[in-house]
Amino acid sequence: MNTVKVVAFLIFIAFSVTAKESQKAMSWDSIKVADNLYMLIGVGGFTGGNLAISVGDDGVVLIDDAMPSTLDIMNKALANITPKSIDFLINTHVHGDHTGNNAFMGKKGAWIVAQNNMRRHLLTKGVQGSDGKKLDAPKEALPVITFSESMDFHLNGMDAHVFHLPHAHTDGDAAVHFTNVNVIHMGDTLFNKIFPYMDFGSGGSLDGYIEAQKTVLGLVDENTKIIPGHGVLANKKDLENSIAMLEDARAIIGKLVDEGKTQEQILELNPLAKYQSWSWGFITTEKMTKQVYKGVTLNGE
Repeated sequence: MNTVKVVAFLIFIAFSVTAKESQKAMSWDSIKVADNLYMLIGVGGFTGGNLAISVGDDGVVLIDDAMPSTLDIMNKALANITPKSIDFLINTHVHGDHTGNNAFMGKKGAWIVAQNNMRRHLLTKGVQGSDGKKLDAPKEALPVITFSESMDFHLNGMDAHVFHLPHAHTDGDAAVHFTNVNVIHMGDTLFNKIFPYMDFGSGGSLDGYIEAQKTVLGLVDENTKIIPGHGVLANKKDLENSIAMLEDARAIIGKLVDEGKTQEQILELNPLAKYQSWSWGFITTEKMTKQVYKGVTLNGE
């Protein structure tokens, strides 16, 4: 599935829950993960990826900005944390459930920051309109500060190291490590307790995804708070569990591929049945099997 299809799917979900009754039930909960640093997680429906916000005398830094259909409730949640406007917006990757309100934030004066490839994807692939048609990304939605490998913020008494995790969820993934408070936002290089999505069409890969998680694992300890792109607040054990699941899935399906079995034959065997609890609406066990098969066979080319 390519990025355009992913965005279309996410927009479909978003609009399917925007009836008045559902909209009233949806909200963003804030979780304090350190002094002046909060995680925001959507409840009551699909609101988009998890956010983080750093507030203080030096300004406001927001990580990701969800999707247009939840702009109002997101702004309400942000206002409950700080009345100040957003100074910097860091995008962890290109997908619309993490960048859907870039144009709004840009028009309000936020400086948008992202990895080089993320900006390139916006320029070449555009964004999805509410009618499902592809549109050029508005100028205000584009990152104006980009980096290749890493960059650092020193604001609000926190040191934030923003770094590239190559060829993982996409080829433009960024993680944000608040080093002196032991918090890291992994974007969609971690779906906590659920199957992840790897966007092969945007430079993602199975091996790169696993390697990204191992890179972050080398930075954390038992007290680290890990903000995933989707799912509840995570810790080191959650990240270890994700790596173990992915490596096991790769080994199981890789063995079947080595035996000469086709994707259809592998699907009939349901080799990831033991991970049924990781299945969710977007990535079922069947879809995860297809992803891992693709990742294994692409690596063999």
